[in-house]
Amino acid sequence: MSMKFEKTSLDEVWLIKPKIFEDDRGHFLESFRKEIFKEKGVEYEFLQDNISTSTRGTIRGLHYQISPFSQAKLVMAVYGEILDVAVDIRKGSATFGQYFSSILNDTNRHMMLVPSGFAHGFSVLSEKATVAYKCDQYYNKESERGVRWNDPALGIDWKTESAILSEKDKNQPLLKNIQEKDLFKLT
Repeated sequence: MSMKFEKTSLDEVWLIKPKIFEDDRGHFLESFRKEIFKEKGVEYEFLQDNISTSTRGTIRGLHYQISPFSQAKLVMAVYGEILDVAVDIRKGSATFGQYFSSILNDTNRHMMLVPSGFAHGFSVLSEKATVAYKCDQYYNKESERGVRWNDPALGIDWKTESAILSEKDKNQPLLKNIQEKDLFKLT
């Protein structure tokens, strides 16, 4: 198999470790193969690919979109190193308000699958990092929401000493202050 799927502490969030084929020319890997994802019960039709380049200390997130534009994301650091973070914002979930984080970099080539119902963000640990991610829904500005990156209830260790943030990300609400209509509900 060309990918190893590891369950995380959050239901439906996967850490995916592609098999890397190396020789004296470099390396090759498959970053997505629909049939392998389907075998794992992970079926998404990815509609949009995004690329983000940032400098050390940058934190992007925690972002999500509400229905009907909620997004699942498949995230990979194609250059550099990031700490990738998913936060469960599914009201009624046993892990509501908990997070999972993992180092993604251009050496390990790990990916994180973040389904809808989770806020997503990352911090840049290398001098620069380029992150590529697939989304199963188009970006929709009116559906965009967020959670404050340094919410004390979450207690995320972003592994950076001086955070560089957008004004939008600095002013996101704490999880406890997010309106009920802007959270996901387990069915």
